[in-house]
Parts: sequence; C-alpha cells; structure tokens
Amino acid sequence: MDSSPEFPEMMDTHQVANYLRVKERKVYELLKDRRIPCTRVTGKWLFPKTEIDAWLKRNSASAVGSPRGGQVPMVVAGSHDPLLEWCLREVGGGLAVLPGSSSDGLARLAAGEAAAAGIHLLDPDSGTYNLPQVKQALADRNVVLIEWAWRRQGLVVAAGNPLAIQAVGDLARSRARVVLRQDGAGSRVLFERLLAEAGLSSADIQTASVPVRSETDVGLAIIEGGADAGLAVASVANSLKLGFVPLHKERFDLVVDRRAYFEPPVQALLAFTRTVEFAARAEALGGYDISGIGSIRWNAP
Repeated sequence: MDSSPEFPEMMDTHQVANYLRVKERKVYELLKDRRIPCTRVTGKWLFPKTEIDAWLKRNSASAVGSPRGGQVPMVVAGSHDPLLEWCLREVGGGLAVLPGSSSDGLARLAAGEAAAAGIHLLDPDSGTYNLPQVKQALADRNVVLIEWAWRRQGLVVAAGNPLAIQAVGDLARSRARVVLRQDGAGSRVLFERLLAEAGLSSADIQTASVPVRSETDVGLAIIEGGADAGLAVASVANSLKLGFVPLHKERFDLVVDRRAYFEPPVQALLAFTRTVEFAARAEALGGYDISGIGSIRWNAP
C-alpha cells in the first residue's frame, strides 16, 4: 500500500477509502458491519494506519474479515474499553480492533473471526461475570478467559450534574434523555438490570433516538447535546471532564483463542500490562482496579 504523506497514521474515511482503493460507500458498509479497525474521536471515525495494515495482511480483499488458511486473524473484537483501546495503540499494529458488543465478540470468536474478545456480561442468575456466557457461546472452542480489570460503572452526566441525578430512579424524575448502548452490549444488560432494581422499565425513561456503540460515544452524546445521561465507565467521564454517578463495579475480561494466546501480538499485549507505563495510565484514567490483570479465570477443557 501507498506510504506517502497522503496517508497519515490516523486516516479519515476519505483517506482510508483511497488507501484501500475502494469507494467511501464500501468503508461505511464495513463500519456498519463492524468489520474494519477504527476508533471514534469527537464524533469522527478515524482509522489507525498500523491497524489497517495488520488487518489487510490477515484478510483477503474478496472476503474481508475471513481468516486465511484456517488461521485465526489477529483481531480483538467485542466490547469497548478505553484502557484496552489505549493499550492496543501503544503496543503497535500486531492486533487490529473490530468494535462491537460483548455478545458480538463472542459470536466472532465462535466463528473463528477474532483472536480475542472483550466482554463484561453480568449473569442475572448467578450474579457473576462472563463465565456462564463464555461456556454457553464457546462450548466447542478452545479458549481461555483472562481478567482484564474491574471497572467502576455509573451514570455519565453533564459537567456539574445540572439535573442533580444521584441514582437510576432520578432519570425518570428529571425526565433526562438517556443514551443507550446497542443490544448485546454488557452496559445495556447492566442498565436494564439497574432499571429493574429501581422498579423502572425502559418505558419509564426518555431515550436518545439512536443507541451508541462504545463507552466513549456515551460521553460524546452528552457533550454534543444529544443526551443528558448514559451508563458508562468512570474513565469516560474523567477523560471528557463530565460528571459521574457511581453505581456498580464490574469485571471486564478478555476471551482469547488458545492458539492466539501464544502468538507474539497477544503476548506483547499481556507483557505491556505489566509495565509501569500501563499502571500509570490506568490510574490516570480512573475507575480501574487492575490488581488481578492477567489472571486466568477459566481454561476450556
């Protein structure tokens, strides 16, 4: 691919279309299907060139996203986590990112379309995180479940909390416009449970018209005036200088294909989590407990 200055390290939609030699319409199709590495900054889609290069090496032009020769592509799918997103950028282009939901990540792992997936799915019966869903969705896959971090989840609100929201019940009282995550997202599952515990349903609150696909997008919707509140992690509120009402502590895990676990890109990611730089970033973002990072929570038999 062309390495001229026309293609910077962070490309916009027009630039990545030229880089891939496809029409912009095709890029938007890939975005819609969550099949191209990307990130969103202040409402704008950007495409890290190193991740695009890694994605291209592992996927054919005729079947984008399909593994070559039976190999699992070095792609991290599933739920969005700001600390993980930063870490993948810092480590380099060995692992591409396909944004989606926790459920989407499990589906991609089951289909052999990803090396790893980030998940934070609360099991309503046991009150535990991730393991019941992994066992059900990946019963026939050789995977390992690794703890990433415990995260503080809560309501992100405008700076200064002008609606004086202190609990989920206040969303109905204040008639706040609530931005939701997409179906299948761990934050959506948790929010519906918190509503039920408060004696509410989705019909009792006002919601923004379109669900968003990442933790950061929740905060951006509030900054841009499209919503008054939304459930997201504390690091989103801290980084965007918004208000935060803590509600819950959850565990975010990485499910990793066992073959991919021993590949250099995954090992490089795990090694980076043991550095002083990583610990400093987690503390700066706020709302993270990384004391158990790398712990094996489950090995497929």
